[in-house]
Parts: sequence; C-alpha cells; structure tokens
Amino acid sequence: MRSAIRHPLFWPVLALGVLLLVNLVATPSFFSIRVQDGHLYGSLIDILRNGAPTLLIALGMTLVIATRGIDLSVGAIVAISGAVSCTYLAGAPDESSAGRAITAMSLAVGVCLLLGLWNGFLVAVLGIQPIIATLVLMTAGRGLAMLITDGQIITVNNSLFERVGAGFFLGLPVAILIALAIVLVTAVLTRRTALGMLIEAVGVNPEASRLAGVRSRTITWTVYVFIAFCSAVAGLMIASNTSAADANNAGLFIELDAILAVVIGGTSLAGGRFSLTGTFIGAMFIQTLATTIPTIGIPSETNYLFKAVVVILVCLLQSPKARAVLRVRRPAPLLTRGSQA
Repeated sequence: MRSAIRHPLFWPVLALGVLLLVNLVATPSFFSIRVQDGHLYGSLIDILRNGAPTLLIALGMTLVIATRGIDLSVGAIVAISGAVSCTYLAGAPDESSAGRAITAMSLAVGVCLLLGLWNGFLVAVLGIQPIIATLVLMTAGRGLAMLITDGQIITVNNSLFERVGAGFFLGLPVAILIALAIVLVTAVLTRRTALGMLIEAVGVNPEASRLAGVRSRTITWTVYVFIAFCSAVAGLMIASNTSAADANNAGLFIELDAILAVVIGGTSLAGGRFSLTGTFIGAMFIQTLATTIPTIGIPSETNYLFKAVVVILVCLLQSPKARAVLRVRRPAPLLTRGSQA
C-alpha cells in the first residue's frame, strides 16, 4: 500500500476517481452509455470528446515543459487555426465540398506550423526566455485571428469539416479517435525511440546535453513545432464542433488548462522527466472537474476558483518543504537493555 501511495500517478488517479464518484452520486446514470443511431452517447463519452482539445495541447505542453520551456501562445494558435480554416471555407462557391474542407484544414495546420517555427526560433536560436517569446505570440496571435475574421464570428457549412469535432466513426466521436491516435504516435516516438531520452536530457541540463553531442537546439525547436501542430488540430476541433470561428473566445485560457493538466500528471515544471500517461489523466481530470461543477449545482463561473485550489494543492504536493512538513515522522525505536549496556 505504501509503495502504491508513492507512485507518481497515485494522487492524480485518486483525484479523478473522487470526481467520478461525486458525479455518480449526483447523477446515478452518469456511467451509463447508450447506443443511438449506431453512435455511443453518455457523460463519459462527452468528457472524452470535450476534453480532446485540452488533451492534445497538454500533450504538446508536456514535451515543451520537459525541455524547461513553456508555451503561452497555444490559445492564440487555436484561434488562428479556426479563423484560417473557416475564413477559407466561408463564402466560397464550393464551400460544402470535401476538397475545399481538406484544403482549408491543411492551410490552417500549415500556418500554425509556421507559428511554431517562429516560437522555436525565438527560444532555441535567439535564446529568449520561453515565457517571453510565447507571450509575444499570445498577444499578437489573438489580434491576428481577429484580423483574419474581421472581428466577426465566421460560420461555415461543410459536412466533412463538421465531422472533425462533431462527427462519429465506428460509433465513437472522431475527436476522441484523432486525439488518441496522436497520443499513441507520440508515446511510441518518445518511449520506443531515443527521442524521449533526448528531450529529458535537454530538460535536465541543456548545456551538458549539447556538449555530449545532443542537438539541443533542434530538440527545442521540434517540441515548439509539435505543440503548434497539436494546437492547430485542437483549433479545428473547436471550430468544427460549432461550425464557426470565434477568434475572440476560441481557445481562451486553454493554455492554463494544459499546463495544469501537465503538472497534475506529475511532470515537473523544472524540466526533465515527463509522463504522457499522467498528462492524459490530468486532462481528463480538468474536463471532469468542468463537468462536475454544474452537475452538483454550483455555478459554472466558479470553475476557475476550483482550478486555483487544484493548482495550490498540486504545488504543495510537489514542494519538498511542504511534503516534509506533512510527512508523519516515525517514533524513534526504543533501545533494548543489551544496547543500553
């Protein structure tokens, strides 16, 4: 039991289990899954589908944080992705064609990859602090998205585009399948190849890894491009789910949810070792928390307050001083008569 408590995923799994139990008590049918028109529906399916964008961004954020970085621009990139794709689709004579949708989504992903290259250039080449480098795009990117949409909500009508965020395949939401596929590919690349070890090496000591022959600059550049890709796909999911691009609200504060999911999953903000499984659990915890609050009758506006409490608890659990204070000290063993002699 003691070894289980010491496992880094014990507390995240326990917290997620408690949230699910609270939902079950509030709504007895919470775990029920029904089949309608060949598609799966239920609260658990909704949590997975709605949490897919956060999961994707948290996945990219995990690798960025593992290199001692941070990316605050992901929300802006989400907005740009939706703005580019919907603006390209809207008003075209062939707006509803599948080819138009594929071109629009490809164009959105391409633009976002260029933004990831820009962030990586600022951090890896110019040596700007990641929080400052990505703060630039966080501010300018939102304005760029507003400029693309002319400050308006752009609505579209394309069945293929709508399937990305609201469609089904083999009974499951497409958003879930896309997110899980990217997670699995990332897990294979980082745990079955040397890439994960190189990322951790850069996070532990960038200079030492460079002297050891690791191309730390290339690794850093790569993770910022990857998180931009994840943000682009997440932006397509969000825009597709509503068939509209809202540059002012799409992806708002999603960077905070992603960072919180990564930290809850056990990845340290100091860089180094990371846990993709923990990130998945953390992302599901964030989405389950957002579902639990209105379910138990608390106004959804207080969601940020509960997240703040979670941040404090996670920071306390990761703090060596806090753990030392909370740790129960064992009483000193009594000396035997022989040892006293």
